[in-house]
Amino acid sequence: MRILIAEDDPLLADGLQRALRHAGYATDSVKDGKAADSALSTQQFDLLILDIGLPGMDGFQVLKRARERNLQLPVLILTALDAVENRVRGLDLGADDYLVKPFELTELEARVRALTRRARGNATTQITHGELVFDPVGRAASVSGQPLELSAREIALLEIFLARTGRVVNKEQIIDLLCQWGEEVSANAVEVYVHRLRKKLEPANVRLATLRGLGYCLEKPAGRADG
Repeated sequence: MRILIAEDDPLLADGLQRALRHAGYATDSVKDGKAADSALSTQQFDLLILDIGLPGMDGFQVLKRARERNLQLPVLILTALDAVENRVRGLDLGADDYLVKPFELTELEARVRALTRRARGNATTQITHGELVFDPVGRAASVSGQPLELSAREIALLEIFLARTGRVVNKEQIIDLLCQWGEEVSANAVEVYVHRLRKKLEPANVRLATLRGLGYCLEKPAGRADG
């Protein structure tokens, strides 16, 4: 899962990146509104943490432009502007949550988890896929109650597929969602990660299909019907 942090305070931005990376997220950071707007226009993110008081283009403008482009990613506003009218404006422009500075990192992490669950359409903390159970809070998976040993990269990859069950995900999308800026991951490396994850998912009867020339698809559990 990839998060964009738009925050002009370098100490706060660094602290947020460290905490979220430790929690298993890929994070990128920008210092001004124009850079945030450009990043959102050209790359794919799962969540935006947005300061309002950004130089160049304020957070309200960034949010407004993102929603005008029909970007559906969850947005958590992070700001010292605690007046009710600012909260109302942010929510009316399309923010999903609002956290006032100063704040506790544990609360921010909980809000991030809640927003990503909501974006996936999951009200509970666990995601069930056939015999597989994934806990995004504890960053752990199990099969029929038995822990499934996965590396940090495999957990991140599993989360990408679980959020897109039944949909084709190509290698370029995986690289975008798996990696932060400055991190080089090749298409061949993606193939290796997917192969390793597929082997570990076999005991759970979870099928991760390869569609040649298109990408990969986590198939819906057997017997499940949409309707």
